[in-house]
Amino acid sequence: MIAREPVTAYVAVGANLGDALQTVLSSMAALDPLPGSCGSQRSRLYRTAPFEAHGPDFINAVVRLETRLSAPDLLDALQALETQAGRLRPYPNAPRTLDLDLLMYGHARMDSPRLTLPHPRLWERAFVVHPLADLAPELVTPADWARVAGQSIQVITHS
Repeated sequence: MIAREPVTAYVAVGANLGDALQTVLSSMAALDPLPGSCGSQRSRLYRTAPFEAHGPDFINAVVRLETRLSAPDLLDALQALETQAGRLRPYPNAPRTLDLDLLMYGHARMDSPRLTLPHPRLWERAFVVHPLADLAPELVTPADWARVAGQSIQVITHS
């Protein structure tokens, strides 16, 4: 279902299997042409160790997207992109070819078995807080920075 007015949504993008950098870049590019969506903006790219998991380092970013899709329809579109990238879910926090998390959908608050908004662990993870601050520094408070202060994160450059 297409929402009437555009809503600003924030999507976390991460990968740590295969060519993670290329997967993250490709998936960010794939968000803009989603039905009813436009005007995406991208954070810088970051490298982080897996959080509460094992495996290779992650490449992470956040995308701000203007969308007319409803939150559940946007989630469906994100999960379809994950599937196209070969995402498997063998166990919680498993390494992944692509992870797309809907962090915020305007000012929506939702708590269903399928979707919780804002994302319930949004403010606990440096790999989300840092790239989100690239796009919307006004959303990140000193308390948010303090919660992620001990987590290792590195800005990366690519060509």
